[in-house]
Amino acid sequence: MNEDLENIKARAAEKKKENQRFFRKLKSRPPKNLDGLMQELHTDEFERTDCLECANCCKTTGPLFTPADVDRISGKLRMKPGDFVDEYLRTDEEGDLVLQEVPCRFLAADNACLIYDFRPKACREYPHTDRRKFHQIGSLTIKNTAICPAAFRIVESLKQRLPEFL
Repeated sequence: MNEDLENIKARAAEKKKENQRFFRKLKSRPPKNLDGLMQELHTDEFERTDCLECANCCKTTGPLFTPADVDRISGKLRMKPGDFVDEYLRTDEEGDLVLQEVPCRFLAADNACLIYDFRPKACREYPHTDRRKFHQIGSLTIKNTAICPAAFRIVESLKQRLPEFL
């Protein structure tokens, strides 16, 4: 896993143009079975992948926080939502609530999430490789292949299964 993490940015950069073409084609004419295929590839990969060995997503990026996330997390932490926002979040250039800093302050030394049971929706869904209408999130997926070794491997497997889109 460490070797994957060390090389992930370079490998993703090498594949970026290929992936952009692939996802453009996929978006223009998605196969009927794409969501089922993605579920299968996602499930297979995460049977082999232990996110606690990596946690690169938590170390290098941060999720968007929805108002529901803020309410749920602040409630569990016994904080007022405004106090939670002031202490942990900021508004980015696009007006979204994001972490003030990375790595995430809720990431423990053993890579466990201290708020795992009530973490943000974006964290629960990451790396979004089992999402319905997967063909609509090509740009996000390409970004995630540079962060998440599992996302990289899932995309490579998808390309093997759908060579007509290469």
